[in-house]
Amino acid sequence: MNSKRNIYLVGPMGAGKTTVGRRLADACRLEFVDSDQVVEARTGVNIAFIFEKEGETGFRKRESAAIAELVQRDGIVLSTGGGAVMDPGSRALLAARGFVVYLHASVDHQIARTERTDNRPLLQVGDRRDTLQRLFALRDPLYREIADFIVHTDGRNARALAREIEDHLVRPIAAPLKPCVDS
Repeated sequence: MNSKRNIYLVGPMGAGKTTVGRRLADACRLEFVDSDQVVEARTGVNIAFIFEKEGETGFRKRESAAIAELVQRDGIVLSTGGGAVMDPGSRALLAARGFVVYLHASVDHQIARTERTDNRPLLQVGDRRDTLQRLFALRDPLYREIADFIVHTDGRNARALAREIEDHLVRPIAAPLKPCVDS
């Protein structure tokens, strides 16, 4: 495997970070962690409630603190929230402490993946397409800034995406490395 011991998945909501992350962690025998789930477990409430009470700023502070702690661990696949890259400190930590994979999803793909969910606070106000386009324009350069590898997710299933990431990570360097276990 690549010399970096952790794999961090970044990308917009609906890109499949959690689903792909679980598959990748299983295949590579690493622990899977979702930063959003960590924040929810620590606060005892869901992200929508945090947004309601503390706003996006309050949530981002909690998210940044969770990421700062999680990147200290070894042997994890970490799925980050779509806006985690907005914090320069989180970007620097992710880039320095692991192999960053950007799961790139078009706005059309994001709309299809998020249309039946009501637990995404940023999509509760205004036109969903406009919001996703605005977020994509703002965040795409930040995802690219720290990405070691970019995977396009549109029309692809989690197994194929995890396999592509795994194949990219398992490259012979000086001696052949053992591939992740096939799921």
